[in-house]
Order: sequence, then C-alpha cells, then structure tokens
Amino acid sequence: MSAVISPTQRQLTPAAVTALLRERTGRTAVHCGPLSGGTFAAVWAVTLDDGTEAVVKIGPPPGVPLLRYERGLIAAEARYYRRAGRAPGVPVPPVLAADEELVLAGRLPGRPLTQPHTDDASVRHELGAALRRLHTVTGERFGYDGPGRASGGTWPAAFAAMTADLLADGRDWGVDLPVPESGIMAVLDRHAGTLAEVTAPSLVHFDLWDGNVLGEDGRLTGLVDGERYFWGDPLYDFVSPAIGRRIEDEPGHPVLRGYYGQSSVALTDAQRVRLMLYRIQFCLLLLIEMPSRALAGEAERERREWVTPWLLSDLRDLG
Repeated sequence: MSAVISPTQRQLTPAAVTALLRERTGRTAVHCGPLSGGTFAAVWAVTLDDGTEAVVKIGPPPGVPLLRYERGLIAAEARYYRRAGRAPGVPVPPVLAADEELVLAGRLPGRPLTQPHTDDASVRHELGAALRRLHTVTGERFGYDGPGRASGGTWPAAFAAMTADLLADGRDWGVDLPVPESGIMAVLDRHAGTLAEVTAPSLVHFDLWDGNVLGEDGRLTGLVDGERYFWGDPLYDFVSPAIGRRIEDEPGHPVLRGYYGQSSVALTDAQRVRLMLYRIQFCLLLLIEMPSRALAGEAERERREWVTPWLLSDLRDLG
C-alpha cells in the first residue's frame, strides 16, 4: 500500500524550501531534504550557511480545510518550544525564526523511538522525569491558546469545549463514529467532578508517540512536534506514550517510573477515570482527522480496526 499524502502537507522542492526560508526568515540554506513521520505539515532538514543544522516546518497550503484546533498550529509550535524551555532539563529545540506559516528550529541529536533502540526503556524513563519538570510550567487558562480555539476557565469546561469542537469537526467531515455524540458528552458530564480535581493548567505536550521522542545512547535528547500542546491535566501526557494500551495497567512502565520516581506506580481511581476520558478524546481525534488527512479505503479500515476497540473499552468501563 502506498503512503497517503495528507492534503495539509505542502509538496515542495528543495528550491522552493530554500526560497521560502530566505523570504520568511532571511536565512540561507545550503542543503535541505524532506523528513518523514508526520501528517500535518511539510518538514525538512536544512543546513544553514553558517553550518547550523535545523528543521523547518511549513504549514498547509492556503485554503486547505483544517480541524478547529489546528488553526494557527505552526505558530503554536514555536510558542510550545519557548514555554517548555522554561523547565530545566526538558530537551526542546531552540526557535531560530517563526511566523504564522513557518517555524525554523535547531535540530536536536538522537533519533526517534520509532527507530530501533536497544536502550529505549532508559529513554522512556528519562521521558517520564522530563515530563514531571515540564508540567511545572503553568498557564492562566485551560485548553488551547490562540484565537478561535477551545479553552475555558476550568479544566472540565475546557475539556468539554475541546471535545465538542472535535465532534463538530466530525459532523463537518461526515465521519461515522462508533458511538453517538450524546453518549460521549454524557460521559464527560457524569465525570466532570473528577476532572475538576485538576486546578492548575499545566503545559501538556499531548503528542508524545514514539516518533516525537528522540534518544541517543540511552539518553533522552528531544521532545519535538509540540504544536498540539494545551494547558490542562499532566495525566494526559501518559496517553500517547502507550498508544493502544492502558498505561495505568502497567505499574512498571518506564514513563511512570521516571515521572513518579518509583519502581512500581499505582494510580488512584480518580486518575484512572481521567485517563480513560483522555483516551476517549484521543481516539475521537484519531477517527475524526481521517478525512482531513485523506485516509480512505484500506488505510481508514486499518485505523478503525485498532482505534475503535480502544475507544469502546474505555467507554464501557466508565459506564
């Protein structure tokens, strides 16, 4: 099966990337080549004329339909790196230049955990420790920042608004969900009191699947692609490092051990409920974004086959 090219990813040549970089940042690239892994932006590795190794991320073509939370996503990535940089020991790339269409950041050492590592448990342990430091960075409101994006004065309000926006995207794109919208919102409402236990809006990366975690020689060297960040419950950052699973059922998971500094971690009943809610929202995103990424046919079927049981198991257990 051939790789699906998302409509949100600009198809560019090295000459076009070099010209856009010069126009937008005044910097000159002497070498550039595309990087793979994401589905939203065009991402290229570049070497600047002063020898700096960098990564340039270029936003979607004008007029391409986006999900509601994706508005201003490129500029959000630069904000994330600058804010995460406040936390000591959290490896994020330096922002070299940024605007609404492009972000140029220094290239970090290491390779993503999607590539073979003999010592990935050590990297994941360091990821947990780095997340604990990251979550000490707090904001003034919950949810996304930037105009027209879901947010709220409390975590239950923001989380409900974020979920409602996703469901509205699903309606716009005609996505057939395995559960009715009313059932999903009813579950959120039923557990609003548990969500309300979160009173500080922490900086949440959200998208820490293996492709966005860099490691080298057993060390964590980078957290990248932070454009989907929001202010919310730190627990949400335990969802994407264990895609398809329940991290709370793995008390010895290296991310948990690194985060809590314990050899075995038992989360509370309230924490387990919140994690189920976050996985439900995460699964909804994985399903609802498919048309915007041109996932159809076999690619759509494959995603539905593994996401749907994950979603339904949490909905069933929340009752």
